[in-house]
Amino acid sequence: MSKLTSPTPRMIVEKTGTIGWMIFNNPDRLNAVSLDMWQAVPKIIADFEADPEIRTIVLTGAGDKAFVAGADISQFEAQRGDPASVVTYEDATNLAFGTIARAARPTIAMIDGYCIGGGLGIALSCDMRFAAHGSTFGIPAAKLGLAYAAAGTRRLVDVVGPAFAKEIFFTARRFTHDEALAMGLINRAFSRDALKEEVLNLCATIADNAPLTVMTAKRIVDETLKAPGNFDADMCEELIERCFHSKDYAEGRTAFMEKRKANFKGH
Repeated sequence: MSKLTSPTPRMIVEKTGTIGWMIFNNPDRLNAVSLDMWQAVPKIIADFEADPEIRTIVLTGAGDKAFVAGADISQFEAQRGDPASVVTYEDATNLAFGTIARAARPTIAMIDGYCIGGGLGIALSCDMRFAAHGSTFGIPAAKLGLAYAAAGTRRLVDVVGPAFAKEIFFTARRFTHDEALAMGLINRAFSRDALKEEVLNLCATIADNAPLTVMTAKRIVDETLKAPGNFDADMCEELIERCFHSKDYAEGRTAFMEKRKANFKGH
């Protein structure tokens, strides 16, 4: 594992083989996200996307208590105390969520502990969510008197459906990993000891597959979730054609005929 340059010490950036790791590093506050952390996310994702060796991006939290327990409310007076600073803060959070959601590489939230508020928003921006037993999930907006952003609400509805989304918002309570699994809020739940190994196995499986196919599937799945009338059929068809004309497609066919493992390069 090699450490990469991070825009802030509160975010750790590492690379292990084909995996890019983005680690929220504020364990004394349960990895609550400060403004500098929100602002660092797009830069980190861009650096990962520029590295052709990286096939998956894993987001997780430092320490052993939390993925991310929301935004750092202790900073709200200083950084959200007037209309201009509120706009700056909201722009930073929306850009962070959107950058994660739009990443070309598959993104995985590895959750061990609290995944609350903005932390759940970060996890929902990822393609998949894998959690340790004992993790808890919730959006306490109704207890704080604030409204959740429309884009974040849409991501929650896309993942769990409208009825469960309403239950999460209306009750503002914390949900167990079993409840999260039943709702489809997380893909899988594992013991704390097994979580990282399972995520590593998943990343290895994805890395063995053709990158263009994986990224095309991601983009088209995301297109199907858009509001009616906004589906970009031409763009999807272009991505599909790119796969069929790629060297990886030729390699995949040859490897299948030769009964060997394919060596995909991503072009």
